[in-house]
Amino acid sequence: MVGQWQVQQVAQVVRQGGVIAYPTEAVWGLGCDPWDAEAVFRLLALKARPVEKGLILVAADIAQFDFLIHDLPQAWRAQLQLSWPGANTWLVPHQDRLPEWISGMHDSVALRVSDHPLVRALCAHTGPLVSTSANPAGRPAARTRLRVEQYFGGQLDAVLGGALGGRRNPSLIRDLRTGQVIRPS
Repeated sequence: MVGQWQVQQVAQVVRQGGVIAYPTEAVWGLGCDPWDAEAVFRLLALKARPVEKGLILVAADIAQFDFLIHDLPQAWRAQLQLSWPGANTWLVPHQDRLPEWISGMHDSVALRVSDHPLVRALCAHTGPLVSTSANPAGRPAARTRLRVEQYFGGQLDAVLGGALGGRRNPSLIRDLRTGQVIRPS
């Protein structure tokens, strides 16, 4: 059982510019403060992931994304509200409110409100986090803490222990504007 103090310790690492690993609904994730360019570029280097691809942001609740969604059409906000928390990631227009190291070459950003209790507890302390699968590009996503350690060894600043959420596949990704499924679950 992961205690609140462990969540607070890892949140402090994030606030200090650290790159962390943590369990999500289906696979282990890597995360950091999305506003910290140095941390994001370090995370991207660990994964060998090009910045142009963009990254997912995960939050504890929909209110943490108010700065991005407060002026979207009511029908879109209602759709987000109905699908969260859960394993639903939406591509949402970012309206130039995010740095390019998060949105990549896209005019939208991938957003998810997790239903994993540790992710929600962590984001409650940090605000939205970068959330990307814990694996180097081209390798399978880590499903165990051991695999995270094998992939990244001592290159991470903290690992929040805990169990995965029990889902077999990463979240469904859909475009909010069109409803098109980008990645099935």
